[in-house]
Amino acid sequence: MSLLQIFVLAIVQGITEFLPISSSGHLILVPQLTDWPDQGLMMDVGVHVGTLAAVMLYFRKDVAALFHAFWQMLTLSKSHRPHERKLFLALILATIPVVVFGGLVAMFDLNEAWRTAEVIGWTSIIFGILLYVLDMRSPVTKTILELRYGHALIMGLAQVLALVPGTSRSGITMTAARGLGFSRTEAARFSMLMSIPTILAAGTLEGLKLAESGDFVLGQDILLGAALSFAAALLAIAALMKWLQSASMTPFVIYRVLLGIGLLVWAYS
Repeated sequence: MSLLQIFVLAIVQGITEFLPISSSGHLILVPQLTDWPDQGLMMDVGVHVGTLAAVMLYFRKDVAALFHAFWQMLTLSKSHRPHERKLFLALILATIPVVVFGGLVAMFDLNEAWRTAEVIGWTSIIFGILLYVLDMRSPVTKTILELRYGHALIMGLAQVLALVPGTSRSGITMTAARGLGFSRTEAARFSMLMSIPTILAAGTLEGLKLAESGDFVLGQDILLGAALSFAAALLAIAALMKWLQSASMTPFVIYRVLLGIGLLVWAYS
């Protein structure tokens, strides 16, 4: 694999994983637009490990609180921070739907039918417009401390839609959170915390596939890809959280719609 291909894949994954524009859609488009060979499962795992490390570092206080809550539950200790335990259980609840449906998609190999420019074009436009409508019309009242298990389940069910490329995991979960009345920064915060168990689950599934294939080799290309995606994701998270403090999701919506229109023109021409 060339250095240019590693660089492009890692940067695309790092930037798009947490922005509401669909990382899976962009990663599918890269080889279609460049005629590069498939990067392979090991590289996919590597760049996802990089983005996972980035989100855990940026939200390290939340991650530490979640580990603390998990340890207290494991040791049956009385919790003096009930909000931490509630957040931990909410994240588990939000992750269950995508694990179940993701397993079914993998079992029946349904994902290949969705990996087309036409599908990515339509999902980019449709869910981009939905993000705009709910982002502009929903009240900004709730913080993550007001999160209920019902909110978490709704966002978890919304996350299932991201199994279709172009939908965007971060985009659809932020859309659901905005529709429930959470502020833009809090919607992004919970969406990114949701990504931790989701990426872990997906990485575990990919790791099992690698173990079965016997191709579990950690090379320099993989390490470079992981490092680059880590750096790109950390910058993307910081930039998004800064932007959402005073601005809306509209620039991402405009990008999604323009991308979708371009892909549909290409697909149907």
